[in-house]
Amino acid sequence: MALARVISTHKPSLNPNTTTLSALNPNNFSFLSNSPPSLASILHHRRHKRRTASLKCSASSFSEEHHNTNHPKSDDVVELPLFPLPLVLFPGAVLPLQIFELRYRIMMHTLLHTDLRFGVIYSDAVSGTAEVGCVGEIVKHERLVDDRFFLICKGQERFRVTNVVRTKPYFVAEVTWLEDRPSGEEDLEALATEVETCMKDVIRLSNRLNEKPEKEAQDLRRNLFPTPFSFFVGNTFEGAPGEQQALLELEDTATRLKREKEILRNTLNYLSAASAVKDVFPSS
Repeated sequence: MALARVISTHKPSLNPNTTTLSALNPNNFSFLSNSPPSLASILHHRRHKRRTASLKCSASSFSEEHHNTNHPKSDDVVELPLFPLPLVLFPGAVLPLQIFELRYRIMMHTLLHTDLRFGVIYSDAVSGTAEVGCVGEIVKHERLVDDRFFLICKGQERFRVTNVVRTKPYFVAEVTWLEDRPSGEEDLEALATEVETCMKDVIRLSNRLNEKPEKEAQDLRRNLFPTPFSFFVGNTFEGAPGEQQALLELEDTATRLKREKEILRNTLNYLSAASAVKDVFPSS
């Protein structure tokens, strides 16, 4: 589900359409033709002598809930193949991909025989490559006769890149896991309810401006706890990958929900003004 255009302090250079999680159509995914910016250019290549753990493979379902109780420990260090993309993947989100570039086809061959997990990390020509990303786990795949792959992935744990191990034939890095810190005395349930209310108002006004039926949005939280709900909300901010990346990097659920409420209120103010103008000038 996409909300109306997000009013954001970030001004990403990407086309908003590149972040839309649309149907698995090969015509929708053409952003892998150019080489992404080098991760080595943003990280010091530090060789760690500590032992690295191995990732375990466990295919996920398409459940809308994201309550994984077996998260890796935040101080674990693992080696993870990386896939730089001009989009942000959140835990619990579903991402369809078409793989046709040679080095990533090589990566897919390796993953399908060893581990179904890889790191999705935001990258564009202007801001470079981020240090924080999200594990994408392959839940469905199809290999075509020309060796291209169609994938459906689901976002899992967040990670931070600490060291680039190699860059060829594809990026592999050492990463540590990122977890939200306890929010202290913050009432996360109340914050999540406020964010849900703002989302419903934005959807209602957006439908009105687009001359769609003003139906009441029902149960946007879908029984999600505050933390996975905050990721769900961030995933709806299509067209603002800079803002999405900032939300992904936050390590506090309350702070993330407050920022999302601020973004939604700014969007609501914009839509309210646009609706008022439309009422005065119906043909505009």
